Amino acid sequence: MKRKIEQYKKTMTPKLLIIPGLGDSGLGHWQNFWLEHFPNTIKVTQDNWDEPLLNDWLDRLDETIQSIQEPTILVAHSLGTILVAHWAKNNHNAYIRGALLVAPADVDSHEHTPECIWNFAPIPLHAMPFPSIVIGSENDPYMTLERAQELAKNWGSDFINIGRKGHINSETKLGLWEEGQDILKLLIQKIN
Repeated sequence: MKRKIEQYKKTMTPKLLIIPGLGDSGLGHWQNFWLEHFPNTIKVTQDNWDEPLLNDWLDRLDETIQSIQEPTILVAHSLGTILVAHWAKNNHNAYIRGALLVAPADVDSHEHTPECIWNFAPIPLHAMPFPSIVIGSENDPYMTLERAQELAKNWGSDFINIGRKGHINSETKLGLWEEGQDILKLLIQKIN
């Protein structure tokens, strides 16, 4: 594992901006492992992780992005991916070079998501203004694989199906999530 981290540090040049979803990323979430282990990584911190309001979360994301003065990749999970789609619809920052959009939450579906995040609907369906990769799972309870593929197509994103990994969160026990690191490297190669 140490060798993998060292390889990552050597190949990683952009800053990473971690964008968690509902409830923040728990201690066992791969986003927190990345935040702790990889240099030049920061996290958006919301005031209310459990009752998110789109406009409040957008304001905080925009404040964080506007403070960035170096090439950056957005690394969003779940509701964070939908937040990125909303932000990218009306904003631009030349330092944002790409986005890794992991396990989007289908806020348009009352069947798949809790009511507290329905205020993020409808999901924007415009192309992202930067390269992006959407990662989906075949057994994600918060979005069907087909819907994730559809979003990727609308967003102009590449799509990667990583098999049966649930919501790609703490419950999946991914640790530093080496597969995700490899996909991130693909995004970096696409940007460079």
